[in-house]
Amino acid sequence: MTSPPLTDLSDRARDIFRLVVEGYLSSGTPMGSKALAGEGGVNLSPASIRSVLAELEQMGLLAAPHTSAGRIPTESGLRLFVDAMMQVAEPTREEREAIEQRIGEPGPIERALEQTSALLSDLSGAAGMVMVPSREPRLAQVQLTRLSPGRVLAVLVGEDGLIENRVIELASTALDASLEQVCNYLSARVAGRTLAEASRLIESEISGGKSALDAASRNLVERGLAIWSEDAAQRPVLIVRGQANLLDDAALTDIDRVRSLLDDLESKQSVAELLNNAREAEAMRIFIGSENRLFALSGSSVIASPYRDREGNVVGVLGVIGPTRLNYARVVPMVDFTARSLGKRIG
Repeated sequence: MTSPPLTDLSDRARDIFRLVVEGYLSSGTPMGSKALAGEGGVNLSPASIRSVLAELEQMGLLAAPHTSAGRIPTESGLRLFVDAMMQVAEPTREEREAIEQRIGEPGPIERALEQTSALLSDLSGAAGMVMVPSREPRLAQVQLTRLSPGRVLAVLVGEDGLIENRVIELASTALDASLEQVCNYLSARVAGRTLAEASRLIESEISGGKSALDAASRNLVERGLAIWSEDAAQRPVLIVRGQANLLDDAALTDIDRVRSLLDDLESKQSVAELLNNAREAEAMRIFIGSENRLFALSGSSVIASPYRDREGNVVGVLGVIGPTRLNYARVVPMVDFTARSLGKRIG
């Protein structure tokens, strides 16, 4: 989707176009010539305004819904406004403090990610999304405890202090192996490594006959690694909060679009792939309507920004999704500030 350059618009066309877009984003309703000529509008007659509106419609920047004599911006028009005309409204001091306080609350990083997604939803009035960091934590040690015949509890302790519990189901005969021996073996090899790195090392030792484990212990190690790796791969990579915000009064007039959007959000893997576009670009991305195939039918917009650790490495992406009439001028800087705040929390 391409938009004509801003220089193709006369000064009065530019002023009227800006008022139409800002009025539509604020109210969600088409803007007519009488409203544009009202208080705070342009100093032109309604007839002159209608002539400019028709010109902007011919350029593909505005459209006239069949239910109204007013105009609304097209996707091309919104793109031109966002790229060339929008004046962002930076978050206030109170808003910045609220964002930093909520993200900085003590607790595991998973809770901070959920808080961030809910926070973005609250700030934008749309749905908030956070893609979890793709980097794997480095482990410090592994602890194994027998729960019952055939079941072992594995506790994985990360270098950052996070603790994860996994249950391994085994034939009871396998538990005749010394849990202490297996625990010592695993801890020696996972220390300072990610699970993937430790798995490769252990698999190489076992297949090469370099491990001192007996058959039962090898069974426990291999089974444990397989379960942990499978579990990690199946975890949701995306946290979405605030879908109910999409069901406002305006949405109820276009329920098919909203149903399509909610269906899209259920496909978290597809949404995660979309957010990866922002991750790979390493910069803020704004997708408007059909600019992205995933949300072409629902006509939705996505504002996404990568967030970084203290070394400047991109570790995830966050953003909001909602109707194309999002308040871009307010939401864009909010998303940017939230991304920077979350990056500080990630460390």
